[in-house]
Amino acid sequence: AIAPITPVILITGWGSIQLAVKGMPLGAHAFINKPWSNEHLLQSVKTLIDLQDKKAEHRTRKQLDSKYNFQHIIGEDPKMLDILETIGRVAGTDASVLVMGESGTGKELIAEAIHQNSLRRNKPFIKVNLGGISTSLFESEMFGHVRGAFTDARFDRVGRFEMANKGTIFLDEIGDLDASSQVKLLRVLQDRTYEVLGSSKTKTVDVRIVCATNKDLNDMVNRTTFREDLLYRINLITVYLPALRDRPKDIPLQVDFFINNLKEIYNRPSLSVAAGAMKWLQSLPLPGNIRQLKNLVER
Repeated sequence: AIAPITPVILITGWGSIQLAVKGMPLGAHAFINKPWSNEHLLQSVKTLIDLQDKKAEHRTRKQLDSKYNFQHIIGEDPKMLDILETIGRVAGTDASVLVMGESGTGKELIAEAIHQNSLRRNKPFIKVNLGGISTSLFESEMFGHVRGAFTDARFDRVGRFEMANKGTIFLDEIGDLDASSQVKLLRVLQDRTYEVLGSSKTKTVDVRIVCATNKDLNDMVNRTTFREDLLYRINLITVYLPALRDRPKDIPLQVDFFINNLKEIYNRPSLSVAAGAMKWLQSLPLPGNIRQLKNLVER
């Protein structure tokens, strides 16, 4: 109330996504679990101060679009505008970003927007679905391998981190990583070095990290299924994407966007949605969020 532009950090021993989701719309900028790491806390404070500009009012979608490239993100809900403003301001830094939210809320689009608005925009943007990589293939997939490193390794392979060098790597479904893979990932995130499988030569990588998950990582840390030190490496800035049902006024915008695409894809120039149908769409629970809405409209 006294100084609305002052960044607020919530610190609690009772961390959960639900609590954070309540806190963010009320003005909190970061969410840190006890016991915290001093280095992580100071880094969070420094980043928030660096990001803080002297604005007192929120920008409109038109103002944001004039400053940033958000062409693939559809929405004008105040919660979404706050998120776009945050990622626009954080994009120019190399701060690691963790995007949390239900399945289908657009976490990958947010990651792409961070890259497109960064100084790395002309360098690679490499997406990795960690939920789809088996433990046995994790090192080969992420760090590469040399010929003969294991049975069937007939050729050298370049890993995802090397592909992303000088650019951004997007680690989707990071909450699905098993314990041994978490340890291997931690090293490259801590000191930006790794070894190609089958080689003893250490390589260095210059990469920006963006992660996403629909899991409650704070709860997983409490249950010791996710490493606390790994969480501190990936969540310098955390973005909580709201469910589509929590921003119903954005549903007609999404539907119009999908319909315009479908007119071309299916060569149906007269496609439209009746007002009653639009109202019905806005009343649905949509547990699959934007992905489910897109599928429903197309069907």
